[in-house]
Amino acid sequence: MRPVSCAGLPGRRSTGATFPPENPDVAIGTIREPVGVAAIITPWNFPLAMITRKAAAALAAGCTTLVKPANQTPYCALALAVLAERAGLNKGEFNVVTAAGKLFSERVCADTRVRALSFTGSTAVGRQLLRQSADTVKCTAMELGGNAPFIVCDDVDIDTAVDGAIAAKFQTSGQDCVAANRIYVHRSIYDDFVSRFAERMNAMSVGNGFDENNEIGPLINEDAVEKAQSLVDDAREHGARIIGREQGNAPGPRFFMPTIVADFTPDMRVSSEEAFAPVASICAFDDDDEVIAAANDTIYGLASYVYTHTDARIRKFLRGLEYGMVGVNTMDITGPHVPFGGIKQSGLGREGAHVGMDEYLETKYYCIGGLTTA
Repeated sequence: MRPVSCAGLPGRRSTGATFPPENPDVAIGTIREPVGVAAIITPWNFPLAMITRKAAAALAAGCTTLVKPANQTPYCALALAVLAERAGLNKGEFNVVTAAGKLFSERVCADTRVRALSFTGSTAVGRQLLRQSADTVKCTAMELGGNAPFIVCDDVDIDTAVDGAIAAKFQTSGQDCVAANRIYVHRSIYDDFVSRFAERMNAMSVGNGFDENNEIGPLINEDAVEKAQSLVDDAREHGARIIGREQGNAPGPRFFMPTIVADFTPDMRVSSEEAFAPVASICAFDDDDEVIAAANDTIYGLASYVYTHTDARIRKFLRGLEYGMVGVNTMDITGPHVPFGGIKQSGLGREGAHVGMDEYLETKYYCIGGLTTA
């Protein structure tokens, strides 16, 4: 396996730089070159998008790609491989391997021909991959877990904030690393917010995702349902108010009815664990410094959201929140044109935008002497 691309060169926007030298006889600058073979490990949610935004950047950089899709969603990756071949990637540029995750990671991490590793998944697995990659000193890009706070200040329209929180929590049935995990609402509007949120939530239809009238679909497996229930049970035991429809009303064993954990506290598991389910944890706050500290009290730093219309507050939250992405008065923060990624234990590097290629490029410095002629 070797670095290649359709044209045999990196993408057109992979540009180096030139620097004015102190000596007129010298030219100095940089060029960007493909790092080499890139291994890509992707999760089951967004199975096509997770592959394409990694592989597109790697291919544009001039790297051969080796994709390991999640065992739960292999067919999307295989279909993409067929389409890639039809598009002209038929000389080993785009490869898909379906195998046990542990076997694949051990092999590629130990192989010196593989120079880059890009992974999206849990922080626990990300730590393991970083350890496995250490001996061969690979370039690693990690998009790991999240524990997104959603902050609602007292100067906003409550219905607008409820709309945003509902979308941020439930648009993928909660199975999204940027889904709102902890919702903090100013105490002066807290009860009203919870009441309106519960009314909206309880009106959401739950059922088969192929029916466009349904707003909450199934979870990935029954283990995910069991985890969601254990989070709710733990919160109840610690004094939270549980609001929502009875789980006995779920249309099947892989469904979890959307639930509010009201008045959650830091000692509850919902405060520190990524739910990946339609479980909305909500609590009150009194001042901005307090809620910024609470929002940052996590090992994660992927996405965060704040609703306020005060300019000074916006600047304070933008600077104060320890997250790679901050949505202000909107939850629609992702897309191919934005640098997606987190800080702390939510990951390393970025995907998307022009910086997405950086994970697959090396910078080579040059210094050319003897340019002055007689």
